[in-house]
Amino acid sequence: MHILSAKIWFPPIEDAMEDGLLAIGGDLSINRLILAYQQGIFPWYDGDTPLWWSPDPRFVLWPDDLIISKSMKQVLKKNVFEFKINSAFAEVIHQCKIQSRVGQDGTWITDAMESAYIELHQMGLAWSAEAWQNNQLVGGLYGIRMGKLFFGESMFSVVSNASKFAFIHWVQQLKKEGVVLIDCQVYTDHLASLGATMISRELFKDYLEKYVYPG
Repeated sequence: MHILSAKIWFPPIEDAMEDGLLAIGGDLSINRLILAYQQGIFPWYDGDTPLWWSPDPRFVLWPDDLIISKSMKQVLKKNVFEFKINSAFAEVIHQCKIQSRVGQDGTWITDAMESAYIELHQMGLAWSAEAWQNNQLVGGLYGIRMGKLFFGESMFSVVSNASKFAFIHWVQQLKKEGVVLIDCQVYTDHLASLGATMISRELFKDYLEKYVYPG
């Protein structure tokens, strides 16, 4: 495992440990975060020191593989929610931060991370996809969009099916706009039910090199 300093760099992702941990330290500066995503690396930690990850295998979704269950098709047909993009990014990431999750004592979204991703949003790199009901934000997700890849970070829901609704609409929107792969990082039953699957880090790296453009 590599220890990072003030210098903005990352070791080759092949140097990651078996659990995917690649490096420790550094900061959440915008330039470092941009470089991380360009190389298929993401921050994930619950303390004061950043931990940087590149797991193998990688959990991803090809837009064509999106699974919409019969029950969700009914939800979509009934227009229970309204779909919006980037109308409340700061609120989405804050909700992802404060929502309690089964099996977790706290959140990995620190104050510093919240601020950094809001700045990335202001630069046009971080996006939110949202579910609204009766003019209230009830679910959504956020992540980083670079080239033809979207790197999902977190999602939340305060009403049943709201996050699934936002995710389905977002995947369909990204597909229309030519996005070829959605990074889901690590396995969850929730995303597996929507069609996400595991691929090798080597294949994921190929997609990065082909479809993620610098800057």
